[in-house]
Amino acid sequence: MSFVTSFQPARAELPPNIDVDEIVADLAGDHVAAEGKTTKETAELVDIVEQAQSAGIELSIIVIPANPGHDSMLRDLATEVGKQEGGTVVVLSPDWIGTYSTTISRVQLETAEDPAKNQGGNSTVAAQKFTDELMTDSLPWTAITAVLLAVTVAVVAGLYVVKSRRDEPVVTPSTEKSEIPD
Repeated sequence: MSFVTSFQPARAELPPNIDVDEIVADLAGDHVAAEGKTTKETAELVDIVEQAQSAGIELSIIVIPANPGHDSMLRDLATEVGKQEGGTVVVLSPDWIGTYSTTISRVQLETAEDPAKNQGGNSTVAAQKFTDELMTDSLPWTAITAVLLAVTVAVVAGLYVVKSRRDEPVVTPSTEKSEIPD
């Protein structure tokens, strides 16, 4: 192995027996591709997609029947589909979740993934937990940081003014030089 080849990115691997083109075609109608799910479960997933879309999240849900060899394969599949579909793509297996989005940050996606993992194959519960977490208002960290910075600057400026006033000599009658003519 050469030095150059050891630093190349790993090749994206998709779960076995998965056809990306077939999934994209299945997503075309209702944004849900749920292999091995009943009509009722698929309808519940469609409802979750519609709920997310009403909140401004362009969501597509893919359900695969078994956990792949590694959980990163789900993210790779979501990325491949997301490059063609756009929006936010969620891939669910019985215990894992993989995501991709053109509109939502990776931090928000991974935060939303955590409650959706390990649902024992209940893809409806996993998808609902994922979308609920995405639709939860987060703290406005930029505004909080700006306020804290402004308060810090005000405190430092106030302390500077107080300290500079202490350093000025105070003139009192006892410290003045008396000028008595000789």
